[in-house]
Amino acid sequence: MSVRIRHLDTSAADFAAEFERVLHWSAETDGAIEERVASILADVQQRGDAAVLEYTRRFDGLDAASVASLEVGHAELRAALNAITPAQRSALEFAAHRVRDYHQRQLEACGRSWTYRDADGTLLGQKVTPLDRVGIYVPGGKAAYPSSVLMNALPAKVAGVGEIVMVVPTPKGEKNMLVLAAAAVAGADRVFTIGGAQAVAALAYGTATVPAVDKITGPGNAYVASAKRRVFGKVGIDMIAGPSEILVLADGSTPADWVAIDLFSQAEHDELAQSILLCPDAAYIERVQAEIDRLIDAMPRRDVIRASLEGRGALIHTRSMEEACEISNRIAPEHLEVSSRDPHRWEPLLKHAGAIFLGAYTSESLGDYCAGPNHVLPTSGTARFSSPLGVYDFQKRSSLIEVSEAGAQQLGVVAAELAYGEGLQAHAQAAEMRLKR
Repeated sequence: MSVRIRHLDTSAADFAAEFERVLHWSAETDGAIEERVASILADVQQRGDAAVLEYTRRFDGLDAASVASLEVGHAELRAALNAITPAQRSALEFAAHRVRDYHQRQLEACGRSWTYRDADGTLLGQKVTPLDRVGIYVPGGKAAYPSSVLMNALPAKVAGVGEIVMVVPTPKGEKNMLVLAAAAVAGADRVFTIGGAQAVAALAYGTATVPAVDKITGPGNAYVASAKRRVFGKVGIDMIAGPSEILVLADGSTPADWVAIDLFSQAEHDELAQSILLCPDAAYIERVQAEIDRLIDAMPRRDVIRASLEGRGALIHTRSMEEACEISNRIAPEHLEVSSRDPHRWEPLLKHAGAIFLGAYTSESLGDYCAGPNHVLPTSGTARFSSPLGVYDFQKRSSLIEVSEAGAQQLGVVAAELAYGEGLQAHAQAAEMRLKR
């Protein structure tokens, strides 16, 4: 049966309205979820371990005597690493090497302290220091995500974070060996098999067993997202992620089945995930539609893919690749593939995207697992003002100021003038006291 994905044309009179319908997605959390999450957070904050155990029993079907018994020790992590297949271990370690190397280069480019002295000897600069302790949330309900372990823990390690506390739900106590092996490879310091809003609360407020952290990163379901939103301010968070997205800019030169599968790669995440193709070649769009119809039934997650493509997907015929780039900037997608003969011709026109994948051989899935850059990316148009998770998310910056005696003579006069103008006499006098009489 044909996949009924929208076909739009930018030259059509109703394109703007139809396009807005495709993009529309409400980030508002269900009121019942918000109410439940608020109750869980307050309960964990008040009762600590006892509340965590109760919710773990209720939601994960895991009956434990203590939260301490839910901690996975380093010996068990190493055992998991030794228990997975040689091919899995090789893949994990290869991916970890590339992810670590990329973030090490990121550290060298933007994560260092610096100072300078101006003409009068005043020292100015920036001191960059890592966070003391961070919590990383790894989803573990419907699927296991060892790649999320690498993408969250490794940049924190490279940044110099003192301690990484990982939480991962294990419904009915079933631990995923690949996830635990990834924790061993990435160097997580402590691992607890707890999840949901209760895990976020434990990380934010601390319990007798789970230490309070300074920042929480990592994706999760609606309960986790709501909890992260509510604890922000008590701790830092990376972002509130919406459904996954892929936008493919194609000039018609890439095999149509490659593009069809790339659209599937995001659609299979979730019924609300979004896959869009922008292309100036109408005949090519029809070939992609034909490949979608041909390939869909062989996909194990075909029902999810179909629901995603029919609900939020679109194949859009544009007047030109230039127009496709303009529309891409309006969307500001999480993943942006430039599937063309000369991707570097179009890359300068692209301003807003979480990650840009250049060329036909650069599938989004390579970025998800092992290319090196982080796969935790801004969604829902937030790439207009947000960045991928990186070393900088696990550091903070302090300004350095050392004013020389000569510098105080000039700066003091200016500061006093502005302070008097604001009606802050003590500020002004503090500056004037440093002036030579």
